[in-house]
Amino acid sequence: MIDFKGAHYPKSVILYAVFFYVRYAVSYRDLEEILAERGVTVDHATLNRWVVKFSPLIAARMQVKKRPTARSWRADETYIKVKGRWSYLYRAVDRDGQTLDFMLSERRNLAAARRFFKRAIAANGTPERVVIDKSGANLAGIQAVNVILKFTGSGRIIEIRQVKYLNNILEQDHRFIKRITRPLMGFKAFHSAAATIAGIETAHMIRKGQIPANGAHAFQVFAGLAG
Repeated sequence: MIDFKGAHYPKSVILYAVFFYVRYAVSYRDLEEILAERGVTVDHATLNRWVVKFSPLIAARMQVKKRPTARSWRADETYIKVKGRWSYLYRAVDRDGQTLDFMLSERRNLAAARRFFKRAIAANGTPERVVIDKSGANLAGIQAVNVILKFTGSGRIIEIRQVKYLNNILEQDHRFIKRITRPLMGFKAFHSAAATIAGIETAHMIRKGQIPANGAHAFQVFAGLAG
């Protein structure tokens, strides 16, 4: 259960604000006005603190509670502007389009790719195959993971396929994330960007039905993750 002690607003108000921001393409000032129209007076700086603080916590609980995923993966990265410079959002989905993991990185290189694949495997288990584009860094990253698997005997070797059209499902999935982040006009700090994207990805996973809803609406599912 996520701790809301010390907050000056009810838990329900905080969760509503965080969910609305990460689910819809609004600015903090837009959200400040929306809440004011509903009788809640809260400034945009406080809204930012809520999103940065609670989004990663809810995203972590989503990883634990999400439905099982397939063992055939698609992995790629897209671009997010942070501090006026392009950063790289590594993302992976399974063959059915279900989100496996994501990671924002300041660099697109072997170290970042290896870190992402190790993280995704830790959260989802070892896949049978991974489809990537022609990126040499991604290829080297998976090959590095395969070396670890081979010499530790901890799992089977991952089949690597570099077939661009097979990644179309992931390219389409990128669009939702970009649609939410585009109106934000870039992030001013890397840690707040990573935190906000964690919330956006979580809302997207709920939208795709990756957690049993039992008839609940998306916000109710999101709030339920907070405990």
